[in-house]
Amino acid sequence: MGRTSRKRSTVANRAIAAAAALILGGGGLVAVNVYASAGEGRSGQEQRIQNAGRQMSTIDCPEVANALTKVPRRARARVDRELARMDTQITAAYKRFADNKTRLERDPGLTERKILKPLKQKRLASLKRIRTALKRAGHWQRSLDSLAPCTMRPDDNTDDGDPGGGGQPPGTPGNGPEASDFVDIESIEPNIQQPQEQEQASTGTFTTDCGRNENGLFNSDNVIAAPGVSNGAHHKHDYVGNQANNAFASDDDLADGGTTCDEQGDKSTYYWPVIRLQNGQNEGDANEDGGGKDGNVGEIQTPSEVTLRFAGSAVSKVTAMPRFLRVITGDAKAFVNGDANANASWSCTGFEDRQLKDKYPICPAGSQVVRSFDFQSCWDGQNTDSANHRTHVAFADENGRCQEGFQAIPQLKQRIVYDIPPGPGFAVDSFPEQLHKPVTDHGDFINVFDEDVMNRMVGCINTGKECN
Repeated sequence: MGRTSRKRSTVANRAIAAAAALILGGGGLVAVNVYASAGEGRSGQEQRIQNAGRQMSTIDCPEVANALTKVPRRARARVDRELARMDTQITAAYKRFADNKTRLERDPGLTERKILKPLKQKRLASLKRIRTALKRAGHWQRSLDSLAPCTMRPDDNTDDGDPGGGGQPPGTPGNGPEASDFVDIESIEPNIQQPQEQEQASTGTFTTDCGRNENGLFNSDNVIAAPGVSNGAHHKHDYVGNQANNAFASDDDLADGGTTCDEQGDKSTYYWPVIRLQNGQNEGDANEDGGGKDGNVGEIQTPSEVTLRFAGSAVSKVTAMPRFLRVITGDAKAFVNGDANANASWSCTGFEDRQLKDKYPICPAGSQVVRSFDFQSCWDGQNTDSANHRTHVAFADENGRCQEGFQAIPQLKQRIVYDIPPGPGFAVDSFPEQLHKPVTDHGDFINVFDEDVMNRMVGCINTGKECN
């Protein structure tokens, strides 16, 4: 079962004493980054006993979303809001712990009474509201109360002799990334394999040009994963295409929204976490949610190039995707949850036959950083969303075939290029506990193509044409 955690590193602990002065002096690069690693851990009384007397750094709670067997459409918005509320509960409890860390570490019983017990009660109330929402929507859900208790976990990095904070590049914030998160792209061997096209393959493409977010439309919402919740993502997104996208946007709002796409029949929304140069400069959101308040600091970078291309299947024709289909690719919490759903790739121009999942690339001079997202290309034929926002769509297998009960749809292939200085010093925005790890990169898409444009896309792809 996945875990959701909030943690502060040894480096961040040492930084707190200087935080107030740094904030006053505009040094947000250190002051606002007080989170660090998180990971798997045992729960219950056994762990509490084993951890007694050890240095604690994080609150570790079970991931509730993994236990939900079904979320009917009528209950989905309420359930997603409660899940987001539970994230906020953990963050608030962690802050109380961090503010009193030394005293609480000396008395594990006090930590239990003042931090873990109140958090458990809040989580029980949220879990009850989730079950009630599901019941009212006609779905019986087994008790979730066993997921309410959280535990304290010890610091995974106690190397106080490392003044650099676990190998972080000079000038990077206290919650990552580390130097080990970067690799020279020229040291990587080509690693791309494509399924062999069959006789019935759909070999055409459809490209839509929606700009590079020159408008500077950012927010820290996620209308797919946390509808109705401001700052549900805890990090900033770039938005291209639909300009009405925020936490409260309904399907009607999206249908009526403006678009940055040249094809006005494409009101789809395409969004992904911003990349920042961690240089301590031009931090316009240092005191905002999703920015400095959530440990995301540095100068937001506008891509130099964005390509949105829809491709076909290696083994069959494709069918039109339904309007308002929601797709998330990658996992914003992959550093905590594991890489089962990690999907984004990192590379450099001139070296795109070498793709990285869990490392940032160090590109040679004259080469640019590239992020790539190949979205799921198989649909269950019925649902535009699902309980975990994933199971209604799927990836084709290594031979290009969809699993039984799924059908091939146009596959969104997203390529984003950045002209940024080579070497460490940049990072993708993330949830605080995810340490800005490259494996947490992800992309989101909601299909708001007009029916006639979608049909034209399908026709182009199925007849082998290259259209835009």
